Amino acid sequence: MKNNILLFIILSLIISTQMYSQQFDGKANPEAVVISGNVRFTMLTPHIIRMEWSENGVFEDNASLTFIDRNLPVPKFEKTEADGYLQIKTDAALLKYKLNSGKFTSDNLQIEFETGGIKKIWKPGVENKGNLLGTTRTLDGVNGATKLEDGLLSTEGWSLVDDSERPLFDNSDWPWVMPRPENKVQDLYFFVYGYDYKTILKEYTEVAGKIALPPKFAFGYWWSRYWKYTDQEFRGLINEFKIHDVPLEVLVIDMDWHIVNRPEWYKNGRKLNDQSGESFGWTGFTWNNSVFPDPQKFLEYTDKLNIKTCLNLHPASGIQPHEAVYPAFAKAMGIDPETKKYVPFDITDKKYAQNFVDLVLRPMEKQGIDFWWLDWQQWGKTAIKGVNPTFYLNYVFFSDMERKNEKRALLYHRWGGLGNHRYQIGFSGDTFITWASLDYQPYFTSTASNVCYGFWSHDIGGHVTSDQEKNPELYTRWVEWGAFSPILRTHCTNNPDIERRIWAYPLDNFYAMRNAIKLRYSLIPYIYTEAREAYDTGVSMLRPMYYDYPKEKIAYDLKNQYMFGNDMIVAPVTHPLGQDAKGIDNLYTMQEIWLPEGNWIEWSSGSILSGGKTIERPFCLEEIPVYVKAGAIIPMQKDINNTADEKKDYLILNIFPGDSGRTKVYDDEGNNEKFKNGKFTFTNVSFSKTDEKSLNIEIAPIEGEYDGMPEARSYELRLPVSYPPSSVKVNGKEYNFNEDGKADSWNYNGNELASYIFTSSFSVHDKINIEVKFTNSDLSLLSGKKKLFSSLMKVAKAIQLSGWNEGKTNSDSVIAAAQTGERINYNPSSTVTELKMLDKNLPDIIKAVSDQAGKEPKLYKTLELLKASK
Repeated sequence: MKNNILLFIILSLIISTQMYSQQFDGKANPEAVVISGNVRFTMLTPHIIRMEWSENGVFEDNASLTFIDRNLPVPKFEKTEADGYLQIKTDAALLKYKLNSGKFTSDNLQIEFETGGIKKIWKPGVENKGNLLGTTRTLDGVNGATKLEDGLLSTEGWSLVDDSERPLFDNSDWPWVMPRPENKVQDLYFFVYGYDYKTILKEYTEVAGKIALPPKFAFGYWWSRYWKYTDQEFRGLINEFKIHDVPLEVLVIDMDWHIVNRPEWYKNGRKLNDQSGESFGWTGFTWNNSVFPDPQKFLEYTDKLNIKTCLNLHPASGIQPHEAVYPAFAKAMGIDPETKKYVPFDITDKKYAQNFVDLVLRPMEKQGIDFWWLDWQQWGKTAIKGVNPTFYLNYVFFSDMERKNEKRALLYHRWGGLGNHRYQIGFSGDTFITWASLDYQPYFTSTASNVCYGFWSHDIGGHVTSDQEKNPELYTRWVEWGAFSPILRTHCTNNPDIERRIWAYPLDNFYAMRNAIKLRYSLIPYIYTEAREAYDTGVSMLRPMYYDYPKEKIAYDLKNQYMFGNDMIVAPVTHPLGQDAKGIDNLYTMQEIWLPEGNWIEWSSGSILSGGKTIERPFCLEEIPVYVKAGAIIPMQKDINNTADEKKDYLILNIFPGDSGRTKVYDDEGNNEKFKNGKFTFTNVSFSKTDEKSLNIEIAPIEGEYDGMPEARSYELRLPVSYPPSSVKVNGKEYNFNEDGKADSWNYNGNELASYIFTSSFSVHDKINIEVKFTNSDLSLLSGKKKLFSSLMKVAKAIQLSGWNEGKTNSDSVIAAAQTGERINYNPSSTVTELKMLDKNLPDIIKAVSDQAGKEPKLYKTLELLKASK
């Protein structure tokens, strides 16, 4: 019995160690190290060299706050000494150091490299003029752009990180910060990569830790607002989400959950400061029972609905005497509670941090709080030189969740500096509600990938009051950007005039915003797969164009366009539709997009566009500029309003036109750390054209396993911009047309011009082969018709609302054209005939509308749209 207990304890410790997020192993493999006098060079990876000088010859092997794992496979290198120089040659660079010459200077150290077409000689003190920047702590109070810190990437092909003064982690069970010894040292990390940005980011995460993989629910919709919500108000709000069929994943509960005001905290109408010198009530850890009469009951209610809860914390005031936890906390810290002396905040004090976790956080987590919003806004120093409280709060909270190992670690806070990519999600702060703020966020977010900080969460809609706070179009475009941002979280300041409920806006805006949110939910299989890829590779899901196209100058110039995963380009609309010269509101805006070489499919229009050029395209309020690589396979899921409703036994695969394509779809349990121990799956999917009218699609047997994974799965294959099939076979079985989309059938969506194939349930361990033959191969006839249908419907609606003169021109031809897609729905075999007829009639339709438009603004504007949609 004792042996069994001992074995269980040992296994538990092993599993706990394996689950622990990041390996802290500061001592490099001796085979990677070259020591010469008072200098040490460590070949960490093929493209990263650590260079140390120490006045006393003692070198540092503890992990630093940024570089936590130096014990890596030894890269290939050669060491020689000749003519008074130590030379170290790697596959990427040649390092030369003058023997016994002391501290690194431009006179005794240089690194030569030629890689990716970039040839350079680096010496200490050389300015890096091509740094592509990183991110910054916060966008608080920003209206538009702001200054960013340097990043890890540069068009110079090299970067340098000076770690000389950065504090260290000790080797305790819970690695804890400690100051560097007072020795005179240089501790430099040289990155050499040419244009291979992706490789250097992967190698950086090998020495600095992996990008965190958030739980799956984090990619749903977060509701947040600075508002004194009561239990009852929250229940009413959640009910409104249900009524309006809007997804909801996370409730972010701002600071008014705790005690904020007491009469004795005021004097002459002004709030006093607490013992720490901060305003009373800004910090708080005691539930306000006037607002939440029974917090646990409320949290049980949200748990039943699978809605996650996040509490706001401002911890700077420490533990004040009015807090319910004060007696226990004071006693634990050696303070007599009778003295009513507050417990000062000191997150670098391990005793304070452990008591904070045990006495403050843990009881509320047991009540049902899922994660924390650390809204630190105070001083930037701690008791240990070089440790800023933002970074270390992130570390303490995140690593505590990892050590607890009950669910996947997650926090929500500002950027704290290099290494913070291990602890996410990011809270970007309080921006102004302006077009300028919206316009800056795509660039700001993608650029943060240059320091691996890939999961910024913005106040979608903006935060700080402005004259644009009630602008429906601005909020709609912000939500559309949010749908293709890392985290979708709406928010605003405490102002009753600012509305964040999308159903409180005009109907067209509401539909556009709801559709954007639902599109994001449908894309979660794609998003989650890309998030896992970021964990594996160090390349964030939302990243600048120059990662994939580093030698294209324009990839650096178009700031607001970015890669969204491996297969999509997104260029959010961040400017208003505006008005024409006559003062009439425009129905669309033109957006400039650069498409790299190859073919791309415009998501909203179904247009097949050739790349290698910059184009201008029209976008209406409800349209988002999204472009998919030809041949891409985009995994999606059914319409759901919460990730807990995910149907793991049903997978949608969007297969876009192209000669061939492949993808792999990732999955795991979604909210624990077991994926770090191999508990996950990949499903490989590929296709190729066998001739101009035929496709062969293969879904491979699943790789891997996790608890609760589906043993069988049905598939829905969507083939955008395609003709109706003449034949569909799945594992040799012939499928027939069925307009209801039943299993073992196919149908055709005339408005989307897309074929849909519905399989029955197959074992995930079996290979599935789908053969599709089409009636036609001329995709030019299909390209862009989806947008044309939509524009014609707008014209038809305008006809109903305008003074159309039927005696002058009959409107039936226009209305009939608008219903082309619907007729194809009824009779898919008529697709070619209908589309050719539309092309033939379109000039006459445009002329008819033009003749009628006159002074009718609705018709006039739809006519412009129709012309732009040709």
